[in-house]
Amino acid sequence: MKMYPNFLCALTLFLIASFGMLHAQNTNANPEYGIKGGFNMSNLYSSDANDENILYGFNAGLYATLPVSDFIAIQPEILFTTKGAKLEFNNALASGDSKFRLNYIEVPLLVRVNITRNFNVHAGGYASYLVSSKVTGRGDFNFEQEIDTDDLNKFDAGLSAGVGVDFDPISIGLRYNYGLTTIGKERTVAGTTYTFPDAKNSNLSLYLSYKLN
Repeated sequence: MKMYPNFLCALTLFLIASFGMLHAQNTNANPEYGIKGGFNMSNLYSSDANDENILYGFNAGLYATLPVSDFIAIQPEILFTTKGAKLEFNNALASGDSKFRLNYIEVPLLVRVNITRNFNVHAGGYASYLVSSKVTGRGDFNFEQEIDTDDLNKFDAGLSAGVGVDFDPISIGLRYNYGLTTIGKERTVAGTTYTFPDAKNSNLSLYLSYKLN
C-alpha cells in the first residue's frame, strides 16, 4: 500500500498523453455501463502514505466506460466508499482498538488504456463528499460516537491509479487513491491555529464489476 504521488502523477500524465495521441482513431468499441463493489484497506497519513493503522471497509456503486478509440476510454464512476483508520493500543492503562470511520460519496474520473483485450491500466482523479463519520472503541473501553461532519472537511480530492482484468461481463481490479486534501478543518483557539485531524486519506481497493449491457 506504500505508494507515492510521483508515481501516480507520472502514470496519469502517460495516460493523458496516450489519449492525446489516439483520440483521433476510429473506434468499434461500444460504451459499457455496470455496477461494481469491493473491499477497501484505508488509513490516514500526514507526510508519507504507509500500510499502518489499516481500517477495512467497502465500496459500491455504478460505472460507465465511454470509448474514445479501440485503446482509450473515459471511465466516470459514482461510489459509496468507506475510509478512515484503526488504532490499536495495549498499555498499562487499557488495551483495545479505536476506529475512525469516514463515509463518502465519491466520483472518480479516469482515463483507461486497454493494454490487451483483457488487461487495462487506468489513472486520473477523484472528488468526494463526506456524508457521515463516527469513532468507535472496543476493548477495555467500549464506545460509539457520531461526529458532526461540519467539524470536518466535507470535500476530499486526490489521485487514482490502478489495473483491471476483464472476463466479460465480469471484471476485477486493484486501485489506489492518494488523498490530497486534509480531512480536518483549521481552527484557532486561544490565539493558536491548528488543524485537526491534520491527515489525508489513503485507500487501496480490490473491486469486482459487472457489465449490464
